[in-house]
Amino acid sequence: MEQQSQRSVSGSVQSPRSPSSQPYLCVSVTDPVKLGNGVQAYISYRVITKTNFPEYQGPEKIVIRRYSDFIWLRDRLFEKYKGIFIPPLPEKSAVEKFRFSAEFIEMRRQALDVFVNRIASHNLLQQSEDLRTFLQADEETMERLRSYETGIFKKKPADLMQIFKDVQSKVSDVVLGKEKPVEESNPEYEKLKHYVFELENHLAEAQKHAYRLVKRHRELGQSLSDFGKAAKLLGACEGQALGKAFSDLGAKSEALSVKLQKEAHQLLMNFEEPLKDYVRAVQSIKATMGERANAFRQQCELAETMKLKEINLDKLMLTRSDRVGEAEHEYKELKAASEEATKRFETIVRLMNEEIVRFQEQKTRDMGIAFHEFAKGQARLANSVADAWRSLLPKLEACSFA
Repeated sequence: MEQQSQRSVSGSVQSPRSPSSQPYLCVSVTDPVKLGNGVQAYISYRVITKTNFPEYQGPEKIVIRRYSDFIWLRDRLFEKYKGIFIPPLPEKSAVEKFRFSAEFIEMRRQALDVFVNRIASHNLLQQSEDLRTFLQADEETMERLRSYETGIFKKKPADLMQIFKDVQSKVSDVVLGKEKPVEESNPEYEKLKHYVFELENHLAEAQKHAYRLVKRHRELGQSLSDFGKAAKLLGACEGQALGKAFSDLGAKSEALSVKLQKEAHQLLMNFEEPLKDYVRAVQSIKATMGERANAFRQQCELAETMKLKEINLDKLMLTRSDRVGEAEHEYKELKAASEEATKRFETIVRLMNEEIVRFQEQKTRDMGIAFHEFAKGQARLANSVADAWRSLLPKLEACSFA
């Protein structure tokens, strides 16, 4: 298997053996293996960690992980690090016959490697206790941790019904005009939202056409292979000079077919997949924007409730009610909750501002590499095709004028 590059905490390739006092956290996802049969089948991966971080168990650790473990890590980080753009995971294949194809498995492995290295190179996420658990815990511990999760789809049916009723009631109130949705009125944030939605559309369109390019390369490669076989059979029926020319034409066509199939694979892995990954990354940004909207609404609702509590407290104090003490206690609790909500919202805003700068810098680098690889591959393929056909011209010309 091709040696996987390992990334340091700065995102650059660094050897753990190099004499340096710089901290490093190098992770690689390798050796996918199919385990189990039928619907119970899954792919396991070897996750290798090399680090000099003192909080880790040692300089090197190798663990076995499956896709659901990566989901566990993503969900834990999303829950704990509000305002951070959590790196996206590749989707599951909905089509059974593709789920265990060699190409799909390699695409999944590459995407998981990118996912975990983005976390390991993030100055906040790399400090996560959940990341340390993911990179070091044994398989039994990971299975136990996954089973402890209490996300929305693992709640009791009664809890789920209440959640859906609350959501339905909230939507009805908005639709009927009983309640207007509380949203930020911030011109800069509106510009950011517009940018994110536009970026998602343009990336999705580029990825769609990249998929078509891959498909076209494969179809042309298959057509050349079929044509090459036919030309060689035709050559076998002809005389020496013409037969040899046809056989050479067939051989060149088949050789070019192999080059096209290889280039199609490179195009898929180095161009279409990075574009698809950034479509997923934008969806992660939108999820963080949703968390920001929730934090803003909660802040506004608590601030409004606190005002009402304050008015009620003033009334009780004027009437010298015996409920003043209780009301003061409720007001103080609400004020503390309101201040905490404001602090939470401001933290999300600050982190998002930092994250969008980091995202744009990373996107510029990654897209630059992807488009450079695309152009280089196309130039390489065009030269190969031109050289192959050019080498046949003297023989074909000789037959033409014989």
